[in-house]
Amino acid sequence: MKKLLVASAIALAMTSSVQAESNKEGEKWVGGFVEYYKTDHAETGAPFYLDSGKGLGVEFGFRFKPQWAARIEASSFDIDATPSDYSSNRFGADALYFLEDDLFYVFGGVKRTKIAESDYYLDLGLGKHWDLNENFKIITEIAAYQNLDTDNTHMGYKLGLAYAFGASSAPAASKDSDNDGVSNNMDSCANTPYGTKVDSKGCAIVAQSIDTDNDGVVDGKDKCANTPAEDKVDANGCSIFTEEQVSVNIKVLFANNSAVVQYPLDPQLKEFADFMKRFPSTDTVIEGHASAPGDAGYNMMLSEKRAKAVSDLFVKEYGINPNRLTVKGFGETQLLDTSNTAAAHKINRRITAKVTASTRVKVKK
Repeated sequence: MKKLLVASAIALAMTSSVQAESNKEGEKWVGGFVEYYKTDHAETGAPFYLDSGKGLGVEFGFRFKPQWAARIEASSFDIDATPSDYSSNRFGADALYFLEDDLFYVFGGVKRTKIAESDYYLDLGLGKHWDLNENFKIITEIAAYQNLDTDNTHMGYKLGLAYAFGASSAPAASKDSDNDGVSNNMDSCANTPYGTKVDSKGCAIVAQSIDTDNDGVVDGKDKCANTPAEDKVDANGCSIFTEEQVSVNIKVLFANNSAVVQYPLDPQLKEFADFMKRFPSTDTVIEGHASAPGDAGYNMMLSEKRAKAVSDLFVKEYGINPNRLTVKGFGETQLLDTSNTAAAHKINRRITAKVTASTRVKVKK
């Protein structure tokens, strides 16, 4: 891992220059290179000693997307070793990802390498193609090779020359960061608001009588471009809002002589909690009620327990701040149905809660 970090730092230092934007999709290249190959010292020691080596290789690459390419590579190198040197070879393929403006590229792949014996390695590295002219380029790379069967990591340092051909003749699309129709390299006024009419230098045109969004405010005074046609606007061309009251109610029923919320995951409870989170400045009163049968004092206490149970549910299950909830019991003082029936008693054993908030709504023409 340390070697890989060192490799990254060196390659970043090698790639300090920035090339002009170009479109290299479809480019192919063939190249030859020399390489300094350094084995992992973990492989050294009696009776064998593997050191570093030098070699030659060839590669063929194809850039199938502006930033993506693939290549195959073959190389042969001699490794200094004790008791005897090794003639080694390597063959494999890589995927390459070119950063913006071809600052440098990152590559990775699989290589079959034979030194003392054949092994498969995963490689990861950084490189750069230095353009000499339209067709020739210098290749510089640094890579780490991880043996799939051991913990050994080798390093490779490559310098080569490549011949490129077949790239698209179309120039890369110029960037227009503020989407005003003027490319960055010609834009004298960066970050103009979207929809603003600009001149050939990308600067806003001060309009005296043009009203692009037909809101009655000329562009030169319009601070809110492209307002919807149905909106009323103020003197600055911005939509006018008004305050409207919105509210949510809940109803929770209980079993006889019980303060247990039977359906804590009732969708109306979540809807109520979402409403309170949407309007964090609002508070609510949770009202508990009981049916007529039984002692009035007991019913008052039971209604308060029911209200408290719902309040606790909002706090624990839905994350509502307890300071926003007030609990109040009404006992049997506000019956919805005064008939002495089981159905009447059922609807009278209830919780009601109401919260009201203001929201901004656009004024229509």
